[in-house]
Amino acid sequence: MTTFYLIRHGSTDFIGKVLVGRMPGIHLNAEGRNQAARLAERFSGIPISRIFSSPIERALETAEPLSRELGIAVRIAEEISEVEYGEWTGRAVSDLVDDPAWQRYSSFRTGAHVPGGESVLELQNRLAGWMETTRRAHPEERIAVVSHADPIRAALAHYIGLHLDMFHRVEISPASVSVVQVTDAGSSVLTLNNSELLP
Repeated sequence: MTTFYLIRHGSTDFIGKVLVGRMPGIHLNAEGRNQAARLAERFSGIPISRIFSSPIERALETAEPLSRELGIAVRIAEEISEVEYGEWTGRAVSDLVDDPAWQRYSSFRTGAHVPGGESVLELQNRLAGWMETTRRAHPEERIAVVSHADPIRAALAHYIGLHLDMFHRVEISPASVSVVQVTDAGSSVLTLNNSELLP
């Protein structure tokens, strides 16, 4: 059994406003830095063996305090990076509301594709594929994974058995933790979008 602690990065000034995707130069704001510090404290005493992070700055900035707290180096994993938003990268959400492609993407994720980017099915395949590979390589370990809201939703949908067209019904807050245990026999989601306490 491998236990994954799926952590969303802390707050930025753009959450809910702009699809920053993989844009460089997007950093945690003051609230996000405080969230990252408190998050590290919450993991004190939990026997985490490895920390993996998305290569994007806001994820790495969230992982750094955890790395210091636990004395474990952060490993970058491209597979747990943010959605590739292609032509929508940097666009304000309010500017996309009337775009037919955005409307299709918002209502029928499995039948839509981000222009110049990736589909939600591709997103789920890379996240779940990475987790399966990782858990086989590191059985019986507790692994912290610092990523982004939609990648975490996609991974949780895979292990819960939730249809991807409904995965936005799962809230993944900044600096929240969702805990998944995976074995050869199946999986269990122990904690979902936990912002305060860990099991």
